[in-house]
Amino acid sequence: MANGGGGGGGSSSSGGGGGGGGSSLRMSSNIHANHLSLDASSSSSSSSSSSSSSSSSSSSVHEPKMDALIIPMTMEVPCDSRGQRMWWAFLASSMVTFFGGLFIILLWRTLKYLWTVCCHCGGKTKEAQKINNGSSQADGTLKPVDEKEEATAAEVGWMTSVKDWAGVMISAQTLTGRVLVVLVFALSIGALVIYFIDSSNPIESCQNFYKDFTLQIDMAFNVFFLLYFGLRFIAANDKLWFWLEVNSVVDFFTVPPVFVSVYLNRSWLGLRFLRALRLIQFSEILQFLNILKTSNSIKLVNLLSIFISTWLTAAGFIHLVENSGDPWENFQNNQALTYWECVYLLMVTMSTVGYGDVYAKTTLGRLFMVFFILGGLAMFASYVPEIIELIGNRKKYGGSYSAVSGRKHIVVCGHITLESVSNFLKDFLHKDRDDVNVEIVFLHNISPNLELEALFKRHFTQVEFYQGSVLNPHDLARVKIESADACLILANKYCADPDAEDASNIMRVISIKNYHPKIRIITQMLQYHNKAHLLNIPSWNWKEGDDAICLAELKLGFIAQSCLAQGLSTMLANLFSMRSFIKIEEDTWQKYYLEGVSNEMYTEYLSSAFVGLSFPTVCELCFVKLKLLMIAIEYKSANRESRSRKRILINPGNHLKIQEGTLGFFIASDAKEVKRAFFYCKACHDDITDPKRIKKCGCKRLKVAARSRYPKDPFESKDTTHNPRLVAEPVEDEQPSTLSPKKKQRNGGMRNSPSSSPKLMRHDPLLIPGNDQIDNMDSNVKKYDSTGMFHWCAPKEIEKVILTRSEAAMTVLSGHVVVCIFGDVSSALIGLRNLVMPLRASNFHYHELKHIVFVGSIEYLKREWETLHNFPKVSILPGTPLSRADLRAVNINLCDMCVILSANQNNIDDTSLQDKECILASLNIKSMQFDDSIGVLQANSQGFTPPGMDRSSPDNSPVHGMLRQPSITTGVNIPIITELVNDTNVQFLDQDDDDDPDTELYLTQPFACGTAFAVSVLDSLMSATYFNDNILTLIRTLVTGGATPELEALIAEENALRGGYSTPQTLANRDRCRVAQLALLDGPFADLGDGGCYGDLFCKALKTYNMLCFGIYRLRDAHLSTPSQCTKRYVITNPPYEFELVPTDLIFCLMQFDHNAGQSRASLSHSSHSSQSSSKKSSSVHSIPSTANRQNRPKSRESRDKQKYVQEERL
Repeated sequence: MANGGGGGGGSSSSGGGGGGGGSSLRMSSNIHANHLSLDASSSSSSSSSSSSSSSSSSSSVHEPKMDALIIPMTMEVPCDSRGQRMWWAFLASSMVTFFGGLFIILLWRTLKYLWTVCCHCGGKTKEAQKINNGSSQADGTLKPVDEKEEATAAEVGWMTSVKDWAGVMISAQTLTGRVLVVLVFALSIGALVIYFIDSSNPIESCQNFYKDFTLQIDMAFNVFFLLYFGLRFIAANDKLWFWLEVNSVVDFFTVPPVFVSVYLNRSWLGLRFLRALRLIQFSEILQFLNILKTSNSIKLVNLLSIFISTWLTAAGFIHLVENSGDPWENFQNNQALTYWECVYLLMVTMSTVGYGDVYAKTTLGRLFMVFFILGGLAMFASYVPEIIELIGNRKKYGGSYSAVSGRKHIVVCGHITLESVSNFLKDFLHKDRDDVNVEIVFLHNISPNLELEALFKRHFTQVEFYQGSVLNPHDLARVKIESADACLILANKYCADPDAEDASNIMRVISIKNYHPKIRIITQMLQYHNKAHLLNIPSWNWKEGDDAICLAELKLGFIAQSCLAQGLSTMLANLFSMRSFIKIEEDTWQKYYLEGVSNEMYTEYLSSAFVGLSFPTVCELCFVKLKLLMIAIEYKSANRESRSRKRILINPGNHLKIQEGTLGFFIASDAKEVKRAFFYCKACHDDITDPKRIKKCGCKRLKVAARSRYPKDPFESKDTTHNPRLVAEPVEDEQPSTLSPKKKQRNGGMRNSPSSSPKLMRHDPLLIPGNDQIDNMDSNVKKYDSTGMFHWCAPKEIEKVILTRSEAAMTVLSGHVVVCIFGDVSSALIGLRNLVMPLRASNFHYHELKHIVFVGSIEYLKREWETLHNFPKVSILPGTPLSRADLRAVNINLCDMCVILSANQNNIDDTSLQDKECILASLNIKSMQFDDSIGVLQANSQGFTPPGMDRSSPDNSPVHGMLRQPSITTGVNIPIITELVNDTNVQFLDQDDDDDPDTELYLTQPFACGTAFAVSVLDSLMSATYFNDNILTLIRTLVTGGATPELEALIAEENALRGGYSTPQTLANRDRCRVAQLALLDGPFADLGDGGCYGDLFCKALKTYNMLCFGIYRLRDAHLSTPSQCTKRYVITNPPYEFELVPTDLIFCLMQFDHNAGQSRASLSHSSHSSQSSSKKSSSVHSIPSTANRQNRPKSRESRDKQKYVQEERL
């Protein structure tokens, strides 16, 4: 409606409220009634035709004589011709209903109270009479009382039933109640909308119920409200408080006037605006409908509904009084305001702006504004900022992930920080992985900071972030976890409580698996013993790709392998990390190191051209022809008893023949190079010298079609259970492998892998323990654990392995491993078992085991001892690694490796000080000076020369390859590997290097030389495991010494290794490769050490000894023309064929297990007291004996070992 007769048109109205269009006129009280009726009729007609000019004209003529209100009426409605106002009738109906009901309730309560008091007094009188009249009379009086109580109980029961029924009807606990509550709210809003429509009409007007559609609808609504009011009244426990409720007051002042309007054929807007108070229940309705679920959303809707309902209600009151006027002024001081102008007026009033364009003129309006501005201003000042804060605090990353058709996505959660995310993305999205068609969805309960947000924006095409928790199923649904290819959980490697961090990640796994049991999960774990808890999750299945990357297990495994072949930790860490090639023109050690750093581990199915060839032949062909280094294959047994067990065989030897569908593990610089192994065709590529030209040929399809002609059984041997070569890390899988040729190809199209398995052609009788050897073994002595993978001894008390400083000095340790450990009774456990297990692998003979000496706090080592007491040749020297006296007592200058660990690193907030103990210990050792005669003098005082020092010993002859390391007179030359937490602290280990503090860890000299190791290098295993889960299996096989899922289940059950009797099956488990270093100073390869080619060495070692070479450990200054006194070495991974060798090089190789190097039964007896048995010097540097001398070795070695162990027993 236009404001034609109101504020816009200039005319004013008295009772009719000109806000609706000026349909009422002000007339003089002494004008004739017929004239009044005629003017009112014409005025009403003018309003119907929307003729504002006529209304204005009429108003201007009669306004000076107006002192009474004329009710507009039509000719069809018999209305009061005198124009009397009937507002009091409408108001009286509401007041009578309210106060009348209130009076009845109070009267009922008063009578009930009086009745209760009277009954109480009467009860006392009857009780006194009962006592005076005796028991017989008492029985007579009790009978009517019992009957009355039964009647009352029946009455109460009926009333209670009705009350309960009414309560159920109006409650939201049932479907009927929820429907009724929502319906009442919807009808209340409908009644409010009708009020908005009617507010454009005069305040009071004549209406015909049978012709006014809005009045009919409003009547129907109020009838329903009346019935609902009755239900609420019946269900109310306290009728008085119910009568005074806001919703009840709203009904009192809105329902009765409707019935009065029907009776009087009049309409009065009155207090119908109170229906706006029903908006306060809006949040409750949304909660009933399960729309509002969070506390912030509920609070926001509550604030908005209270604010808006108060605003609209106050605007309705101003609209009423301003359009009606003051009663004591005979309604003469009214002004025409529309309802929405009143809404505007209330807003500028609450906000204290007050433009003055619209204001209250009536006394009632101004009086109301005085009180309203106090409450309204307070509400505006408190509610509006809080509403804005809640709206502003809405999660920026609270949406849902929309899956893209044809594109996979993974969910990454856990420890989400700038460092962890940047390291993960740098490796996951590396360019060497081809085109990664995978979208990464990060889920974390804390919004990212500005730096992390900027990182997400730089990778916005492949990365999305959502705020939430994986413990909340709603958030899991938001990131579409059910359709995700995998879920990766990152751990906080620097937390103060590793067990608590592991518990958090295990709970994340439980929540995700509970929501979707089939999802593949790759999680990081800090402590090895916590991996057992994952086995308790019913849906955890490593056969389906679930993996737990235990950082402590792999970190200590890497360090343990460095004890056997120094620098191996650096080489393996670089192989499983994606590094870009950095080309250096200068002839420096960095040039050769970085060329090797660019190599990574890949997998690819072998071409059918390799079928029928032995592993060494294929390995040589790949290296020479394809420029690829193959170190392992995946073998899938066809034996039914093995339940399709898949094993990864590392350098299995020449007994195994390649079959169709063999998956090879290659070391190469990028994924494209590895495809040559799949595309190679002897007919097409035999004469090609450039490996880059080896691509898919046309006859490839014929080969694939001819695969069915090969026999299905990959074995020619009748019995496969005794095959010693088939023992490696098992990967059980009941279903055919869906691995892609390279990295399981989760980033692109899937290539169907052939189902055939490698073929084992024959057994090598020289490599299997003979029957005589097996029979001679004492089956009553447990020398290995139940799996046959590790050396084992009966549990020893820690007191029996503790050495004093003098005892350690008298023992004359040599060729041992010194473990310097910082920790106390409150430190978190490191898990030293993971360090000892690889050094006690059963593919070493007992006499080859290096003695391990722990130097540290006895309180800490007592806590670790429960997991170490089953391993032989372990001693403890209580003390501190910072004490030079303790270090000299354990002959640190004669050790093969010194390992420096700390259990206190994560207890310090300052990251720069986290490695202070390890750095101080490393610098302390390097600054020590030693006398070359100390070891000899100590040995002579015991009556014999330390093992390894006697140059006439068979161990030191080139035949047996035991090379005595040069005499160490300064601590700088002691082989040390130091564990670091903070990568930047590596700059403090070597004072003579020129590494920049901002240099990445893998580019620093200590890391390249293998003297420093940080757990951060293991971050890349998350990406590597996702793209190819066989990579994690391979690295476990290499570094853990043979830990299997079966062994992990056993440790989870007993938390200790269980001894087992030697059987052919367990002894066969010893026959597996191990990493060693091959010296070129003498031996059969000495001729290649001086200017020879690495490729010639590779082929000779592979053909002659089944040894697989894969890297070089070279002196740092070997490229210089002038001799240097520096003994530091660095790692060169997979050098090319034509790479020139120098005599001082040490070659990383995978050696076969040699049964003939074992000892007889007498020499294999374990010493019962580890502290009194000296460790035989067994250097990690080997030379290969010539074939002619292999015949004479067992006998001489046996006699020598017998003599040695007799000497040990005498001690």
